[in-house]
Amino acid sequence: MTIHFPFQNTYSALPANFFARVAPTPVAAPRLIKLNRPLAVQLGLDPDLLSTAEGAEILAGKRLPDGADPIAMAYAGHQFGHFVPQLGDGRAILLGEVIDRDGTRRDIQLKGSGPTPFSRRGDGRAALGPVLREYIVSEAMFALGIPTTRSLAAVVTGEAVMRETALPGAVLTRVAASHIRVGTFQFFAARGDTDGVRALADHVIARHYPELKDAAQPYHALLAGVVARQATLVARWLLVGFIHGVMNTDNSSISGETIDYGPCAFLDAYNPAQVFSSIDEMGRYAYANQPRIALWNLTRLAECLLPLFDGEQEKAIEQAQVILGEFPEKFTAAYQAGLRAKVGLSTARDGDEALIQDLLDAMAKNAADFTLTFRHLGDAASGDAADVRAQFTDPAAFDEWAGRWRARLALESETPAERKAAMGAFNPAFIPRNHRIEAVIQAAVNSDDYAPFEELLTVLAKPYEDQPQFAAYADPPLPEQMVTQTFCGT
Repeated sequence: MTIHFPFQNTYSALPANFFARVAPTPVAAPRLIKLNRPLAVQLGLDPDLLSTAEGAEILAGKRLPDGADPIAMAYAGHQFGHFVPQLGDGRAILLGEVIDRDGTRRDIQLKGSGPTPFSRRGDGRAALGPVLREYIVSEAMFALGIPTTRSLAAVVTGEAVMRETALPGAVLTRVAASHIRVGTFQFFAARGDTDGVRALADHVIARHYPELKDAAQPYHALLAGVVARQATLVARWLLVGFIHGVMNTDNSSISGETIDYGPCAFLDAYNPAQVFSSIDEMGRYAYANQPRIALWNLTRLAECLLPLFDGEQEKAIEQAQVILGEFPEKFTAAYQAGLRAKVGLSTARDGDEALIQDLLDAMAKNAADFTLTFRHLGDAASGDAADVRAQFTDPAAFDEWAGRWRARLALESETPAERKAAMGAFNPAFIPRNHRIEAVIQAAVNSDDYAPFEELLTVLAKPYEDQPQFAAYADPPLPEQMVTQTFCGT
């Protein structure tokens, strides 16, 4: 029996310094613990064949499918503001690309598949916990409607990996529009390799921005396109309370997808300064800092592209600054439109931004749960404010704001029922709460029990539905359940 992947390999056709050819390292006893069957079908793959023992071997890197051209991609990056000229895929191997049923090219990559020339003394392996975290959060983000890499499969390897202690090893099969990052451009720019930057830019335009191919200034248009996608993406993160946790330039995708779910987390109580990542000691990547960091990362991309803009550096810098200057407006437009939708406003009026900021300020002062406050606001718009008031340590703080909010709602044309439906479709009931993810990981690691993992995935697949049978999954953590730190997992 042969499992066929209809691979194409455009990235491995680029110059040899873009990657290292390396095969996955075989593992002892791969066992499939989760296959994303709908995604497999979308990719033109046979989920029944992938569910076999041979499928598990392919998804663990023990066996290569026909047509694969396995490579580890080269890239550099600013990590917490410090530049590292060579990073690269240290524990991930790109098997190849497929064209999905919508005609979109997708990378299929194994994460945790063994060492590569970029491993920097690492073992190239992944522990089970981070694999489950990425599977859960990436698929939750997809269900929330946020651009993201996705998870095709999770496999345990039958081998232990050593971190602080011995942990079960696992491999994640990740699917992405591509794995090209800001750091990929930095890899060539740091070496003064303008031809490499140009070849990469041409590849990115052909793959992700084909409408720019015939633009008068295609590289300027490329930067503008990436700026627009990142501005919208980060706005959408904030609107669901998501904190990436490690927004290094090597974790900033050129395609505009969310990539690399390491110490990521979702807000419980609203706190703009919230940090979960154990390695973010200075709060560089705190919740409210994410737009500023996105622009910082985009500025690093612009620096890489300057030689393609103009032969005179001063002119090139001026041109880049104009494009980067569009980020704040694009971010603010997306973010404010989303906030208006979250509070039930379908039109924009003077004073809306201040009104919504007053709510956020009251939420911060009263430790209000971010997700549940906005979810229950839909009920309050229909007259039942009990659940949303209960989110505030001082419910009077909500009452004061709600009077002004209802006066503003009176200027809208929707009926209460229409407004509640629209708010319910924009404000999720369920997010992958940190304590739930940790409980799933503990059950899997300690007891080889994946029932909690499966149930959590079931709930998160329909985040905007009430799902009364799973109502407890909407609850914030009890004090003893709170997760205050998340870890990178590498």
